[in-house]
Amino acid sequence: MKNIYLLFFSLLLFSCSSTLDVRNNQEPQNPDFTYLALGDSYTIGESVLETDRWPVQLAEQLRDRGFKMAPPKIIAKTGWTTEDLLRGIENELDVHRDFDLVSILIGVNNQYQDKLITEYEADLRTIFRKAINHSKTGINGVFAVSIPDYGYTPFGASNQEEISEEIDRFNAVFKRIAGEFDVPFYNITPISREAEDNPELVASDGLHPSAVMYKLWVDQFVNQIADKLPE
Repeated sequence: MKNIYLLFFSLLLFSCSSTLDVRNNQEPQNPDFTYLALGDSYTIGESVLETDRWPVQLAEQLRDRGFKMAPPKIIAKTGWTTEDLLRGIENELDVHRDFDLVSILIGVNNQYQDKLITEYEADLRTIFRKAINHSKTGINGVFAVSIPDYGYTPFGASNQEEISEEIDRFNAVFKRIAGEFDVPFYNITPISREAEDNPELVASDGLHPSAVMYKLWVDQFVNQIADKLPE
């Protein structure tokens, strides 16, 4: 069964661009603040509209609070592991480009592809260092978002217990590494587990979060992110 899932993930791998600046008509002409989002399918927003991706929703909610946010710079692709993300950062990001905010959400494909958790830990440390280096205010501009649990989606339901246990293990490492760097870690995993009883939280592919779920994530931590930006 897992081979069938792997084929599905492989097909999704090429469905999204690896990097983009998302723009809409509501964005200011001369923004004051910039935002870099690092991740995988959850950050690129597989199976939702560009405007519904959680980094885009976050930027919009910050604009509603009076912050003149630039379009988020997203470096992410469906199927990416930590190793893939590191290559993406090297390929797509100018070494001198800094941002007011930098988010990290990565790890589900390390879990899914049976990568060693020790490799995940080592890669994460490098990703956090790079994120901090690209933050205008160092650790103060960086935050991490936990890995959602796809075991509670139709795609993962038949193997829910094993998936959930593994996601918990990877999130424990993720949270610990964030703590080592003194970076806030926002735990949205419980929200993802509500999908079992609320189909509106799952996108049409039966696997990824819907726009509704992404909004719940952003609602959880937008106030803390706003506090990272100067008035």
